[in-house]
Amino acid sequence: MNINFREATLKDSELIGSLVVELTAEICALTKAQHFDIDLNGTIQRCHELIRDGYYSAIIGTYENKTIAVVTMTETYVLYAGGKIGIIQEFYVSPEFRASGVGSMLIEQVQDYGKNHNWSCIELCTPPLPEFERTLNFYQKNGLIPVGGRKMRQALA
Repeated sequence: MNINFREATLKDSELIGSLVVELTAEICALTKAQHFDIDLNGTIQRCHELIRDGYYSAIIGTYENKTIAVVTMTETYVLYAGGKIGIIQEFYVSPEFRASGVGSMLIEQVQDYGKNHNWSCIELCTPPLPEFERTLNFYQKNGLIPVGGRKMRQALA
């Protein structure tokens, strides 16, 4: 399978936004809970602004001119991991391409991106468990290890 990967540009904001909305809809459907207050137009606009301002980057995977995968990332700094790290914010592979190796190839793209940006490590939060146990297993199979805790949030607005 010949998958083409490339770093996203501002022109890809609509595409990225659409895939992220698909991802969040899938998470909500499987967990039967509304974890996100997300709409397509707002997501596209935020994506555009974050990429434009240099706070956000993404890698897109295409197969036969159809976008089938996306990973969004941000760079931050933490003392506990030696300085500059990469955070995977969203990671999505179209359902029909799961278990075909596309996700592993996308992780490799993130690793290469991180090495080129001198990240000491990559971190992410998994979707809710146990519904996404398979996702956790995928990340572990691809070299990420659990470091404890749960993702927590408090709205400020």
